[in-house]
Amino acid sequence: MDTAEHIKYLVREGQLLADAAAEAGSDAEVPTCPGWRVRDLVRHTGMVHRWATAFVAEGLTAYRPGGGEPDLDGDALLDWYREGHERLVAALVEAPDALACWTFLPAPSAPAFWARRQAHETTVHRVDAESALGLVAGRSPVGPALAADGVDELLCGFHGREGSRVRTDRPGALRVRATDTGDVWTVHLSADAPRTTRDAEGPAECELSGPAEALYLTLWNRIPAGSPAVALSGDDRLARVWRETSAVTW
Repeated sequence: MDTAEHIKYLVREGQLLADAAAEAGSDAEVPTCPGWRVRDLVRHTGMVHRWATAFVAEGLTAYRPGGGEPDLDGDALLDWYREGHERLVAALVEAPDALACWTFLPAPSAPAFWARRQAHETTVHRVDAESALGLVAGRSPVGPALAADGVDELLCGFHGREGSRVRTDRPGALRVRATDTGDVWTVHLSADAPRTTRDAEGPAECELSGPAEALYLTLWNRIPAGSPAVALSGDDRLARVWRETSAVTW
């Protein structure tokens, strides 16, 4: 998936998030983010959009923390969110391929990194916003290609870093198989940081298989363990390790 495709999804998912938030209302609970209400979700995502925009638009080459969340609510908060989303999209569209700025995962270029990261940041939080409407079966779909790309970013990117907390004293392999796209990952877990390969070679103690969308939402802990959309075979120990320790922080 290239940068232009990621930007296309960022546009769509960002608009869907705003629409769902407006329909649900600021005070609605967000079931997929326990303790959050819609205003918390919109403030967080809007802050992240502005944080990412600064690196791309200003060419910042060192880490800089986000500017904080605004004390806004209701229509004013949604207007602020939409403005920040539009600014992020514009910055990515206008960014030259040779742009040098700070990133935190491997990518072909800095714009490619930020377009991919923000497409998935926004997609996951769009799912959160729609959960505030009680949408499960009727939520907006995550396309197979985008979902498989997001699984790859999560497994090979986020949890390829030394900071990953997904560790176990009993080494084993967790296989993840997307039945609709044909993508397969094998996550080797141990007391060290996970090591993921894009193949199905070697034995696996546990396998999660299903459509890419279901795997994406499962691995991001957005649908419950034991969802009928994802088949689990083998010993579920490593699946439990994943669910209990895989929460991502920057």
